[in-house]
Amino acid sequence: MSVRKLKPITPGQRFRVVNGFDAITADKPEKSLLAPLKKSGGRNSQGKMTMRQKGGGHKRRYRVIDFKRDKQGVLATVKTIEYDPNRTAFIALLEYADGEKRYVIAQNGLQVGQQVSAGTDVAPEIGNALPLSEIPLGTIISCIELRPGQGAVMARSAGTFAQLMAKDGKFVTVKMPSGETRLILSGCLATIGAISNSDHQLLVSGKAGRSRWLGRRPRTRPVAMNPVDHPMGGGEGRASGGHPRSRNGIPAKGFRTRTKTKSTNKYIIERRKK
Repeated sequence: MSVRKLKPITPGQRFRVVNGFDAITADKPEKSLLAPLKKSGGRNSQGKMTMRQKGGGHKRRYRVIDFKRDKQGVLATVKTIEYDPNRTAFIALLEYADGEKRYVIAQNGLQVGQQVSAGTDVAPEIGNALPLSEIPLGTIISCIELRPGQGAVMARSAGTFAQLMAKDGKFVTVKMPSGETRLILSGCLATIGAISNSDHQLLVSGKAGRSRWLGRRPRTRPVAMNPVDHPMGGGEGRASGGHPRSRNGIPAKGFRTRTKTKSTNKYIIERRKK
């Protein structure tokens, strides 16, 4: 994977850094796995704006992703590696031995023609999905379930991965991408390997218009507002705005918002770093 820095032949391309798309092998998605994606523009059922800074954006179709990997014991062949406009990671089209096709999140190093599968008696190789109890210690994993059968909910974005640290009874210890160390039930599925498109963090949009293409409308800085509009607004001249906080007064940058009495706190061994 690589990135390309464009030549500054227009103002919008002067600082633009784009993905090289070296890993992509197809430019058209599988039609049978597409679903419509409706835009709300930040409006509710009454047409009133309830979420600011949303609107516009290029029309998209959702790619139905198999997060559960519940077709176990059946070999699948990787047919293509594709771009997905709905997420930062690339996706892989699998064709199973019985002819069924499914999309999954592509791991780094997954190749077209490679065979992958899911189950308890599967080798811990890139792209295979196994219960955490069957994965060797120290293995790099991604697409992790939090409850058995729920489907992958953690470590799904571009370049992210977790590491299996220890096993103890019905729980395993996993170090998450955030740096947090927590316990997860050993029956939960995880996929071997780090998520693809690790160069995503190096991309530079280059112009404001690209944010509009992604459906993001302009955002007013809180320090430029009046006191009636934001806690950080007002002041004579160019006032800094005081302590950073949200529009409803919750402090930002270091303030912990996790509920202290949350039932799942007991599964967190070490909190993520500030």
